[in-house]
Amino acid sequence: MTAPVLEIHLSASAAADALHHDARVGLVADPKWLPPKWFYDARGSELFEQITTLPEYYPTRTERELLRRTVRTIAARAAVGTLVELGSGSAEKTRVLLDALTATGSLRRFVPLDVSESVVRATMAAVAREYLELTVHGVVGDFTQHLEVLPADQDGRRLVAFLGGTIGNLLPEERAGFFTALRAALEPGELLLLGAGLVTDPAVMVPAYDDATGVTAEFNRNVLRVLNRELGADFEVDAFDHVAVWDATHEWIEMRLRARRAMTVRLPAVGMTVHYAEGEEMRTEVSGKFRREGLGTELTTAGFTDQVWWTDPDDRFALVLAAAAW
Repeated sequence: MTAPVLEIHLSASAAADALHHDARVGLVADPKWLPPKWFYDARGSELFEQITTLPEYYPTRTERELLRRTVRTIAARAAVGTLVELGSGSAEKTRVLLDALTATGSLRRFVPLDVSESVVRATMAAVAREYLELTVHGVVGDFTQHLEVLPADQDGRRLVAFLGGTIGNLLPEERAGFFTALRAALEPGELLLLGAGLVTDPAVMVPAYDDATGVTAEFNRNVLRVLNRELGADFEVDAFDHVAVWDATHEWIEMRLRARRAMTVRLPAVGMTVHYAEGEEMRTEVSGKFRREGLGTELTTAGFTDQVWWTDPDDRFALVLAAAAW
């Protein structure tokens, strides 16, 4: 087994600078907003893992079953030397891909990329123990900023996996930029495996983001705890209600935090004082849902061709395998 390699392209100071910037911009906007990446400190990651096991949260289990059903076909089409996973987290679902790709005999390296150094280190250690034949090359970075630093495969192709429906967290203009940057980072013929939620019945979609036990509500409010800890803010966390709505115009679920009363919040680290009116809502996440024609066009426009699509029997989730155009 080759010793694991770790590259750090997102330092703690850079992450702090990014949080400061997002607070300065988002908390003075109308309406207020914060990016969803700030949910994911250690506690937020634990809460999200709990969310994925809830009966209402269909995306994770649907994608997992779809991946299990299609992975042999994917592996046969994707005889690659390197598997990259963007936003890898613990790479739990990725084991299905790793098993199938290593069985082909071509896979030599796994590259997990995540914003959390501790998460990347833990994932690297676990995969290195479980797959002795693989080299593990971790990257601490942001998939919206650091695609160009992904290690190349000198002897074969790479498959970039971007699973979990995370693509839906990007606004349309951000998504276009991401696809364009990813295509620029890939060599012609290298592959993208994308997991994306599909537009379905709002009665199914909304409860996935507003479960009966309140885990998602705690996950949503966790961003306030992050601001309190990192920016010295004095948010009264329990003074905000969790809200999840389906926006039919934009075709996304929108998560918000609603102030129960008028309040003033101080954020000393960024020199800000922010006022909330009673009932005022702050957007903390969008989770876009897609239609095949629209998402396919976005991929084609960015330079991804030879698209192969798989969906679950209820058409709630899709996996797309696409190649970087020549």
